[in-house]
Amino acid sequence: MPEYSIGLDLGGTNIRAAAIDRTGKMLGKVAGHTQYSEGHDAILNDMVESIDSLRTQFGKEHLAGIGVGVPGFIALKEGVIRNSANIPALEGVPIRDEIGRRLETTVILENDANAAAVGEKWIGAGRGHDDLIMLTLGTGIGGGIISNGKIIRGFMGMAGELGHITAVPYGNPCGCGNSGCVEKHGSATAIIAQARMLGLGTDLTAKDVYDLAVSGNERAKMIFHSMGEAIGIVLAMLVNAFNFPLYLIAGGVIDGWDLFAPAMIAETRRRSFTYRVTETRIEKAQLGNEAGLYGAAYLPWSEI
Repeated sequence: MPEYSIGLDLGGTNIRAAAIDRTGKMLGKVAGHTQYSEGHDAILNDMVESIDSLRTQFGKEHLAGIGVGVPGFIALKEGVIRNSANIPALEGVPIRDEIGRRLETTVILENDANAAAVGEKWIGAGRGHDDLIMLTLGTGIGGGIISNGKIIRGFMGMAGELGHITAVPYGNPCGCGNSGCVEKHGSATAIIAQARMLGLGTDLTAKDVYDLAVSGNERAKMIFHSMGEAIGIVLAMLVNAFNFPLYLIAGGVIDGWDLFAPAMIAETRRRSFTYRVTETRIEKAQLGNEAGLYGAAYLPWSEI
């Protein structure tokens, strides 16, 4: 049995965990739902049970460590989520130490978007690159910045909140207190909101809007064009600020790549001299919703 680690990815509605060996081979995976309304103890129980089922299956003696990716602002030194809009029940809870106590092992806690960026760097589209930025387009927009092979976290662990960069001055109000955040103009939630404003329907999903656009609906196509422009504005800022060689776009919304990417690339090119004169790449991530699992599993082997 090879050495392996366990990565856990805590999402907005579910828990997934995987046992992965040093080569990046996924040995086994479990997935389930948790009732966040039942409080932090129930959530911790579900997390521990998911990890322990894999540890029992593949053996404690071969386990290198456990990595856990969670949404929100994390105080890494303390192993605590300071703020989480999606899972407020876990705010202030010593997740890392509590899981470690229950499983009698060491646990590494990381922001979920950072973990996803690590996964892409290790075994995905970022393999071989020590400098990259990843934008994750989902219900909101997350981000991860890796420089010289290490995650940039900032002095309080709040770096990489790329979804809250302003893309549209005085644009749509955001829960963070700003207005015009790219999250409010380039995410799945933004797609749905714009579809409602344009009279396409009141009970649509982002996939529904995508299907309308593919079928030729001009208003739906306009939504994806606008989305691409907003993301391109932010990418141009990032290219100008970091001059990294690779910028990855991840998340469920990239299924609409052919609809928004042309406007995104054009806007980045228009606004960034650096992009125009260098071989900077903007590409789709490769690991899909598994990126966070791979990244969390890699944490026990890394020094990032």
